[in-house]
Amino acid sequence: MKKTIVGFTLTAIFFAPCFSAKAQHTGKVYRVGYLSPRKEMGRNEDAFRNRMHELGYVEGKHLIIDWRFASGDTLFPKLAADLVRLNVDIIVGQGAGATGAAKKATNTIPIVMSNSDDDPIRLGLIASLARPGGNVTGFISLSSEIAGKRLELLKETVPMATRLAILSRPKNQGTVAASHVRETEVAARALGIKLGTLEARGREDLENAFQTARKIADALIVVAVAGMINDRDWILDLAVKTRLPVMYTNPEPVLAGGLTSYAADLPALAQGAANYVDRIFKGAKPADLPVQQPTKFEFIINLKAAKQIGLTIPPNVLARADRVIK
Repeated sequence: MKKTIVGFTLTAIFFAPCFSAKAQHTGKVYRVGYLSPRKEMGRNEDAFRNRMHELGYVEGKHLIIDWRFASGDTLFPKLAADLVRLNVDIIVGQGAGATGAAKKATNTIPIVMSNSDDDPIRLGLIASLARPGGNVTGFISLSSEIAGKRLELLKETVPMATRLAILSRPKNQGTVAASHVRETEVAARALGIKLGTLEARGREDLENAFQTARKIADALIVVAVAGMINDRDWILDLAVKTRLPVMYTNPEPVLAGGLTSYAADLPALAQGAANYVDRIFKGAKPADLPVQQPTKFEFIINLKAAKQIGLTIPPNVLARADRVIK
């Protein structure tokens, strides 16, 4: 599938120095606080840890990683404050919510965004992509900015669909949810697609949301904000029960049995965050490290999930997929 590179990238500047020599250690044990919306280790956390090992950091010898899992986003402020009290050398924030909580907790400890899913400039986390200017830098996933492409791919995956819907958390519960809904609505108008919007505050609302979606839409987009991430298995079951084709905004649900997703290569961004941690350990300042945008986006289709709901994926769509799970 042909990829579109969005915005500027500094891949050569960024990656070239990181693959040469391993870390030169002076006996210091570095301490990294990693703040995640998940409830446990996942692909992104593994990618970050493995890249730190590749860079020469041995846990317990050169490095301590203090993992903090929020199981949503309500615990972000408390967990960020805990990391500040531990006097970690760097905080890695996975997602805009984690990064924002870390920024509120400290203006001095360097913060590296692993994959911010909302605009860090609009959120006040950085001054600009080229020169962040404060103690925050890192990587953004452009998840809401590719809403139009995601909507287009869902319509092609389910060509008979005339009505689509998007499911997220209430807009007043987070800027990420609001950004996804807003950008998807804009894309739907441009494509001439009728779009319904649904909200679920938590697991107790999801079943009603899916039942409503079945009545008003032929296919559904599920936004992977913090609460939705940890309700993944519940959402996958509901998609099968309602026989709804679902497009996810991150790949993990598809790898676990969901139908399809279109998103940046998130483990690659986590590896990039590790590279930035290494550079900051070696003296670089977050204010001078440009915020990086993704250059690779993945369209993933799970044929097992399609079979479960009786959906036949058009051959031309399968040909465009970066990965097909059989």
